[in-house]
Amino acid sequence: MSPSMQQAGAPRAPRYYVLQQYFLRNGSQPGRLHAFLEKGLLSACRRLKAPAPAFVLEALVAPHMPQIACLTPYASLDEWLETRARLAADEGCRAALAALEQDAEPPYEDYAETLLEAAPYTPPLPESLPAAAQPRVFELRLYHSPTERQLRALHERFAGPEIPIFHRVGIHPLVYGSTLAGPHKPNLVYLTPFDSLAAREKSWNAFSADPEWIKVRAESIARHGQISSVIQISLYRAAAYSPLR
Repeated sequence: MSPSMQQAGAPRAPRYYVLQQYFLRNGSQPGRLHAFLEKGLLSACRRLKAPAPAFVLEALVAPHMPQIACLTPYASLDEWLETRARLAADEGCRAALAALEQDAEPPYEDYAETLLEAAPYTPPLPESLPAAAQPRVFELRLYHSPTERQLRALHERFAGPEIPIFHRVGIHPLVYGSTLAGPHKPNLVYLTPFDSLAAREKSWNAFSADPEWIKVRAESIARHGQISSVIQISLYRAAAYSPLR
């Protein structure tokens, strides 16, 4: 749903997301970083009433493991920059960061920060997710398109027939966007929760075999070529303190 189609007073979808991926090594780094994110960053965001990560995720399967990822929504680029400045000036957040960095071992190997522009059809984030019988699996997919023209075609396909097919087979992404600043451009990035690995496999198998999808995909390739030439997939589980989990 585009912003112009949302009803007055209805929750608005974020316009931007910042994806931070912390690349760690086994040892003390994961536990120390979790402590900083929970007791330092999230605590400071609540205190300042500032945008906070909606998801704090720990990699199950990813190109680099261990890995912790945070995904934070913003209404504007100004809000992102203002939040960075406020956190940098906050004494509590500065103290937590100093504690993280005082150990002889560095807090992480390095980290990546990607600025995503939310797709017009990305939904508002829910305040919470329904209770699950077991920890959910979150799948982060990046579809790289060969050209900007083909990326536009990919977004049009998602906004048109693809998402309804997703929903029919049990795939319900929470975030859709494209990288404004970061690697692997041009691309489409989306995050999907699944109740389990088995539920994920069942939904993707149903999607692959869906007759409407097979027709839509064939028509798309005939018109635009292969509009998603490389796919990157990472699987995560939410940290116990993640606002959405």
